[in-house]
Amino acid sequence: MDPVRNPFAPGAGQRPPELAGRDKELDAFEIVLERVARGRPERSLVLTGLRGVGKTVLLGELRSMAMRAGWGAGKIEARPDADLRRPLAAALHRAIRDLAVRHRDPERAGDEPLEPDRVDEVLGVLKAFAMRSAPDNAKLRERWQPGIDVAATHGRADSGDIEIDLVELFTEVAELAQEVGSGVAVLIDEMQDLRPEDISALCAACHELSQSRAPLVVVGAGLPHLPAVLSASKSYSERLFKYARIDKLDRVDADFALLAPAEREEATFDADALDALYEASGGYPYFVQAYGKAAWDAAPRSPICAPDVKLAAPEAESELAVGFFGSRYERATPAEREYLRAMAELSEGRDEPVGTAGIADHLGRKASSLSPARDSLLKKGLVFSAQRGQIAFTVPHFGRYLLTQP
Repeated sequence: MDPVRNPFAPGAGQRPPELAGRDKELDAFEIVLERVARGRPERSLVLTGLRGVGKTVLLGELRSMAMRAGWGAGKIEARPDADLRRPLAAALHRAIRDLAVRHRDPERAGDEPLEPDRVDEVLGVLKAFAMRSAPDNAKLRERWQPGIDVAATHGRADSGDIEIDLVELFTEVAELAQEVGSGVAVLIDEMQDLRPEDISALCAACHELSQSRAPLVVVGAGLPHLPAVLSASKSYSERLFKYARIDKLDRVDADFALLAPAEREEATFDADALDALYEASGGYPYFVQAYGKAAWDAAPRSPICAPDVKLAAPEAESELAVGFFGSRYERATPAEREYLRAMAELSEGRDEPVGTAGIADHLGRKASSLSPARDSLLKKGLVFSAQRGQIAFTVPHFGRYLLTQP
C-alpha cells in the first residue's frame, strides 16, 4: 500500500478524512443557525466527552458551518488559571472582521452593509474590554495592547467586573450582527478550564442573550464533568444550555470511518480486518485513525486483512504510548502516578469509574492523605469526578496503558 496515499490522520484536533457518527450534532446545530436567523429563541450548546472522541474536531466543523451561513465565528481554547479577556477579545475581533468583510461584499445582495463607523464603535468597546486584563496599577511596559486599530471606547464593557463587562460586550457584538441579519458564534474548547469567575460571567451573558433573543451563540466543549462545573457556577445553567454527550463510535460508524476514505483511494478492508480494528480501537475516533493508518502502512495490498492489522498493532500502540498516553503520564508526579495506577488496578484496565474510598483501601492509606494527588489530577485534566465519591480517567484506554507500565 502506498504510504503517500494513506488517508488516515491521527492528530490532536485534526479533522479525520470522514467525520463519521456526528450527523445528529451537525443537524442540531443547523437548526440552531436557522432558528436564530429567524429571530427565534435558542440555547447555547455544550459538548462533553472523554479525550480522543473528537470534540475539538466537531467544534471546528460547527465553526465552519456558522461561517458558511454568513456568521462571524471565533474560537478559543481555555487554559487553567488564564485570563479570559485576551483570547476572547481576539476571537471576537476575528468574528467582527468576518462580519464586516462579508456584508460589505457587493455580491451578497439583500444584506444591509455595515457602516464603517458602526464597526469601529463596536471594536472600540472590544478593545476597552480587552485592555482591562491588565490591572490599573500595571507599569506601561506590562500593559498588553490588543491589535485593534481603533481607540478604546470608555464606559462600556470596561468596568473591571468580568460579569458586567461580558454581558455588555456580547450585547454590543450581537446588536452589530443583528443589524445585518447575521449572527455570531463563540466557540470555547476545554471549557472546564475557565476560571470560576469567567464561567459565572459566561453563564450570565448567555442568560441575558437568551432573554433578548440576540443572535450570538456560545458553543462550549469539555470533559464529562463540565455540566457540573457550569451548574456549580449558576444554578440556571442546567436550563441555559443544550448538552450533547460525544461518545465513541458504534460499529457501523467506525467501519464507515475506515471504509469511506479507503475506497476513495481505491482500497478497502475485509470483514475480519474491520473486526480486529474495532476491537483494538474500541470505536474511539482518535484510535480508529491511529490503527487505520498503521494497518494501511503495514498491508502489502488491498484488501487490508486481519493479519495486516495484527502486524500493524504494535506500531499503532507504540505511537499512542508516546503521543497520546505517555505525554499525559509524564505530567504526573510519583504520588499522582500511584493514584492513577490504583485506579487502573481497581478497574482492571477498563474505562469505568472507581470509588475514591476503594482507592484509599487499595493503597492502605487514609482518604484524606490522597486528596492532594486527586485534586492535582483533576486540575491537570487526567481524571474527572464521575459522580460523588467516584473518579474516572478522562482518557479512554488509559487504565489499560497504565497496567503495561513498570
